[in-house]
Amino acid sequence: MRRAVIVFVLCGAAALAAQQRSPVNRPWPPGVQKVPDQSPALSPADALKTFYMPPGYRLELVASEPLVQDPVAMDWDADGRLWIVEMPGFVPNLTAPEPNLAPIGRVVVLEDKNNDGVMDKRTVFADGLALVRAVKVLDHGVLVGEPPNAWLMHDTNGDLKMDTKESVTDLYGRRDGRVEQNANMFFWAMDNRMYTANGDLMLRLKDGKFEVQKTLNRGEWGATQDDAGRVYRNTNSEAIHVDLVPTAYYARNPNLIRTRGSYENLTDDTTNVNATWPVRPNPGTNRSYQFGILRPDGTLAAFTSVCAPLIYRGDRLPAELYGNAFLAEPAANLVSRVVLRDDGSTLRAKKAYDGAEFIASTDERFRPVFLANAPDGTLYIADMYRGVIQQRADITEYLRDQITSRRLEEPTGMGRIYRVMHDSTRRGPAPSLSRATPTQLAQALAHPNGWWRDKAQELLVERGSKGVEPSLRQMATTAADYRARLHALWTLDGNDGIDVATVTRALEDTSRDVRVAALRIAERWMGTEGHPIQAAVLKRLDDGDWAVRAQLAASIGALPTTVRLGAAESLDRKSTRLNSSHVSESRMPSSA
Repeated sequence: MRRAVIVFVLCGAAALAAQQRSPVNRPWPPGVQKVPDQSPALSPADALKTFYMPPGYRLELVASEPLVQDPVAMDWDADGRLWIVEMPGFVPNLTAPEPNLAPIGRVVVLEDKNNDGVMDKRTVFADGLALVRAVKVLDHGVLVGEPPNAWLMHDTNGDLKMDTKESVTDLYGRRDGRVEQNANMFFWAMDNRMYTANGDLMLRLKDGKFEVQKTLNRGEWGATQDDAGRVYRNTNSEAIHVDLVPTAYYARNPNLIRTRGSYENLTDDTTNVNATWPVRPNPGTNRSYQFGILRPDGTLAAFTSVCAPLIYRGDRLPAELYGNAFLAEPAANLVSRVVLRDDGSTLRAKKAYDGAEFIASTDERFRPVFLANAPDGTLYIADMYRGVIQQRADITEYLRDQITSRRLEEPTGMGRIYRVMHDSTRRGPAPSLSRATPTQLAQALAHPNGWWRDKAQELLVERGSKGVEPSLRQMATTAADYRARLHALWTLDGNDGIDVATVTRALEDTSRDVRVAALRIAERWMGTEGHPIQAAVLKRLDDGDWAVRAQLAASIGALPTTVRLGAAESLDRKSTRLNSSHVSESRMPSSA
């Protein structure tokens, strides 16, 4: 009898595992599928059957309702627990007020207790929140965005529940702001600043205290970075923008009108990056009655709600994906893949596939709204799973008719988390970085998975790196992988453990991304009259790389006036000869 029970349990587990995966190796490209007019809510198992991906790729279900409900953002802590922002206040029905300030939002923690890849425990960390929209798990506490407040919340007894909170700023967006046009994100980037989207501030944790810094408003929902530390965002109709030069430089000059190089649009008419290729008609798209919004086959022709950009930097999916941008488009029920390349003068973007998308579903309720690199080396997707994805204030009469006639308004309170997998994928081990020593964290700066490198840097900056600064200096100049050298440099800078000799060597590094970082870090000494770092910086006037010249144009603003003017004129002449527009325009704020 006991043997029979064991066999039954094992068979049940195998069946469950089979249900948790989407089909693989369907015809590719898939084309537009025939679907019913109605779009009822599907079970997670049935929803998985609706996905189309390139050969070899699949989705795995990580969590679903009731474990997760209305997810809009997520973050991982140092031990691999998944923190989710839930927004049940987003258009619960077509008569709810907007903004809906009912205190029903939550931050929850999902745990995979048996390490089988499926979340099995839910803990509500904080609730009673109004349209909460951002979370960042720090060593010092948990940053939570509830406009106009950015809170630092604390769990004081280890039960994963908020016990106390303190205000970091009350300038994080507006309490009465529209749902889709309000501050979101706390993205800790390579330079140790936490960037936002749809807001005009950024945060920095320095010596245990938050600095709140004003900047220019950029993006709509979400932010990400590449291995060089360049920050990317987007708007609802434009796939991807990048800060080739950090936006803070442009904010120095209030009279500057053009900001070429900051929030640079990587889309153009030649690459058709904004085109979308759904696998189902999209009649429930706002304003799709207008000419050109839909194709003759009823599919959405171009992005209308693209969001949550992510540069994939993991180590467990095929190498072809590394460094690519992934973009969520909830209105068209898809996730798009865009290939980025350096053409020798700037970055360019191109759709990865002709007439197809990386992920596309025939389920109209598949609403991807957030993407994340993961500790296991894969890519995770938060699906808000609902019929209505348009904020109520913008719903046209056409869309209202679609919603009511096709019963899209309900149910709400659902949600799924998916993981992208490939036939070749073996998930990486779960982290335990909360207990890691400074030496172990320093070693993790060279990890092949960008999530580990980023988290190790964050923890070293938060905790201090005094005991490992000699090894970090060595890593910054001798590590075989330029990415490790970059992280070591920025870790030292974040803890004020950087020294002139290390930066001077970095200015001569074979990697242009290391040289760019060294220019930014060198600014801490560049304003001192006669400082030797000035000569090392000015040697970069002859640097042949466009990214180095662009950063140099901004960084020379830190030089004393007499040195700065001559350097700016020299750089301008060289850049004109090289036809480098980013340099000539980014030079303007340097003289502000």
